[in-house]
Amino acid sequence: QVELVESGGGSVQAEGSLELSCVLSESDRDICGMAWFRQRPGKNREFVARIRSDGSIAYADSVKGRFTISRPNVKNTYLQMKNLKSEDTAVYHCAADPSCNGRYTYWGQGTQVTVST
Repeated sequence: QVELVESGGGSVQAEGSLELSCVLSESDRDICGMAWFRQRPGKNREFVARIRSDGSIAYADSVKGRFTISRPNVKNTYLQMKNLKSEDTAVYHCAADPSCNGRYTYWGQGTQVTVST
């Protein structure tokens, strides 16, 4: 059973930085794509960033230039967040897309990020 565990959330002042971490429980699984999603208060879950095994990366327009996704090895995926804004307040989830077909089969429980002004 694949499990994803996020960490690194917390409270930060606007314009501050945080780095989220996602650890994949089974590092021998061939997971093609990893992504971060978030759910802001009162909103639907939304895409934030994704990275694939071929090195391709995509970001939501709202975070371009401020967030950086990385996956230095099979097990770990990170989301570096800079210049945080109050509208970035959300629960952030990492998700795994084993075949890079857009189907995120595995999800973490999420980590809360709160940005205050």
